[in-house]
Amino acid sequence: MRIRTLLALVLLALVAGCATAPRQTRNICAVFDQRDGLFTNWQREAERAEKKYGIPVPILMATMYVESGFQPNARPPRTKLFGFIPWTRQSTAYGYSQALDGTWSHYQSETGNWTGRRTNFADAIDFIAWYHYSNSQATGIQRNDAYNLYLAYYSGPTGYKRGDWRSNGQLQKTAQKFANMAATYQQQLNGCD
Repeated sequence: MRIRTLLALVLLALVAGCATAPRQTRNICAVFDQRDGLFTNWQREAERAEKKYGIPVPILMATMYVESGFQPNARPPRTKLFGFIPWTRQSTAYGYSQALDGTWSHYQSETGNWTGRRTNFADAIDFIAWYHYSNSQATGIQRNDAYNLYLAYYSGPTGYKRGDWRSNGQLQKTAQKFANMAATYQQQLNGCD
């Protein structure tokens, strides 16, 4: 009986560890160290996505950092009815990648990843790489151009080509923050053990 209880507690701790965000998110080496476990290895999954789509790991991880802060169940805030009653959400963005319902469905259809979940790191990092790659193909953005890849990630390829982002100063600031984080992650990754 004690062994069964102990095993249940260990399994619960492992599952809980996979479902929470890493504590140190501004250092890619620390993020990967915190998520190198029995059931998950974020670095291996990020490298697999890079190899598959050609989008550098630092850009993939910076996307997740900016979009969800590595929170698996991240959602946009709810709007308020009458200024205080929680109401609908601003969009259907969800999970590590903040993928919209329609974009996630398109990803599943195009890749055949029908069982993929936005709350699963491996699925989310594959989605992020696929979406950056798709946007690169549709817009001509280089796969290592973090700033413009983020603008296209947020605006979609059509919105990016239309230049919707040009009148959005906040989005441009976020894209610069994203590019800076990708550069920081690249520098840190070069020195990881």
